[in-house]
Amino acid sequence: MKFGTLICSVAVLGLGVVQASAQNLFEGDWYLKVGGAIMSKPKFDGASKNKFAFQPLISLGKSGGSARFTSRNDNISLSLIDTGTFRAGATGKLIFKRDEDDHRDLRGLSQVKFGGEAGAFAEVYPTDFARIRGEVRHGIRTHDAVVLDVAADAFFDMTDTVQISAGPRMSFATKDYFETYYGVNAAESAASGLSEYKPGGGMKSFGAGGAVNWRATDEITTSVFLEYERLVGPAAKSSLVRERGSKNQVTVGASATYRFDFSFQ
Repeated sequence: MKFGTLICSVAVLGLGVVQASAQNLFEGDWYLKVGGAIMSKPKFDGASKNKFAFQPLISLGKSGGSARFTSRNDNISLSLIDTGTFRAGATGKLIFKRDEDDHRDLRGLSQVKFGGEAGAFAEVYPTDFARIRGEVRHGIRTHDAVVLDVAADAFFDMTDTVQISAGPRMSFATKDYFETYYGVNAAESAASGLSEYKPGGGMKSFGAGGAVNWRATDEITTSVFLEYERLVGPAAKSSLVRERGSKNQVTVGASATYRFDFSFQ
């Protein structure tokens, strides 16, 4: 066999393996959950007062016949690995701009640009009634930092259609995240009246949350939820939080999602 023919044969074989792997990846049962949440949340990160806001909820992944536990805290997710007890894939988060028009306490501070965060998530189910999830995301346009969110939830079926869940949360970030949301440079200090503050990276917050979920139909799930977050580290030390805001952040709201099931053969 000539060398060129051998190379072509190897290339064709490799392409066949890649195509087979891609086919195996997408074959099977999938679900898509879409919906949204209406909530009362802090007017900005570290604010002492709340505002009403809307959050889209989207989750896509491989699944069996039963619905998977999800939380309002889960960002937009695309599951690429799903063994039943372990799930992992890509995740993303939209971030809306922040400027002094949002609240008078932000006057004199630089605008936070519209953008997002993209990264990966992994979650494990150590028991039939518990889930631990972590998300690692990198900022796009809004900031140039890495953010890590970790949450654990225990969930219990009170009836065939009503489920309650609750658990702890923690959040960490690198330096640029805190500079974007909590830093105050010399020019901003002069314009806003806030003390100058240059943060580092570290732990952002810890807290807990809970929800009551009602499965109205096989496709529709509704929920009411409450989340508490305590700012710590570079966020809590910020002059924006100390002089005009609060370390205690509370979010309460309601959500609804619709589940679509489909298959690739």
